[in-house]
Amino acid sequence: MVKQELSGKVCIVTGAGRGIGKAIALSLAEAGGYIICVSKSEESCSAVAQDIQIRGYSAEHIAVDVSSLEAVSVACKSILGKHSTVDILINNAGITRDNLMLRMSQQEWQEVLNTNLNSCFYWTKNLLHPMIKKRWGRIINMASIVGLVGNFGQANYAAAKAGIIGFTKSIAREVASRGITANAVAPGFIQTDMTSKLGENIVAELLKNIPMKELGMPNDVAETVKFLCSQGARYITGHVINVDGGMAM
Repeated sequence: MVKQELSGKVCIVTGAGRGIGKAIALSLAEAGGYIICVSKSEESCSAVAQDIQIRGYSAEHIAVDVSSLEAVSVACKSILGKHSTVDILINNAGITRDNLMLRMSQQEWQEVLNTNLNSCFYWTKNLLHPMIKKRWGRIINMASIVGLVGNFGQANYAAAKAGIIGFTKSIAREVASRGITANAVAPGFIQTDMTSKLGENIVAELLKNIPMKELGMPNDVAETVKFLCSQGARYITGHVINVDGGMAM
């Protein structure tokens, strides 16, 4: 991608305060995008926005509980009041509340569905119309290989990520004629705060199922997202791109 290909594009990245979201925010900023860093934590999203600014790029931040329809609606109204439109929406925010099905509580189920899946609906619903009017947009939703193959102790997470895939394919069909693409990226096991909590024995078992024999890096996902935002990906929509070292091939 030409370094400044996204110049003038307003980009929202949810879950931008750390890990994959932070890497995506930095990558899109380097490509010239104006980044709006979103996180529930004011401290984390402001830190990433400041990092982007220190590097000489453009960014701002807004702390939002993405699991709340009201909070997202208020945030979108404020953002659109300032920028008129959002060109690129990266629905990346996500949490885990792992437990065996027999032990999983209603709260553990609902928290994951609200944050991981419902948030995609909230942001897309509020920002889609200006994209349609402009006849250009990129929507990229963060799925997971867990949404494709399932995972022990993650029925809630897998259901949310599988839902994201169906959601993405559906909206892709609805907006394709308006110059808007919608795709999902499905990371495998990436070196983030989430995977850092896994023990060495668990990681060793995971590596047995990854043909490339290593965990991915956040930038591996970020570069894929950046490509999907580019003009070079204008004819790609409704797809799920795995970034998993061959795990789910």
